[in-house]
Amino acid sequence: MAKHIKLQKSESVVAAGAIQIYSAYIAAGRVPEGQEDQWMSRSIKEAIKIATSTDAAVISDDEVESTGF
Repeated sequence: MAKHIKLQKSESVVAAGAIQIYSAYIAAGRVPEGQEDQWMSRSIKEAIKIATSTDAAVISDDEVESTGF
């Protein structure tokens, strides 16, 4: 039976990054048969690390308080 999931915006962005990373590993022939789960997990961790580093390095418009004149 298929389960339905609902991701928050930030979760879906990280998932999209992890998908791209994992796909690149597959395309490069780095994912041996039987080790898909380990490589998928690695891709997710790397996507989270990239997202966390980006969040620390970039201040978005929503994170800036308006001081008003």
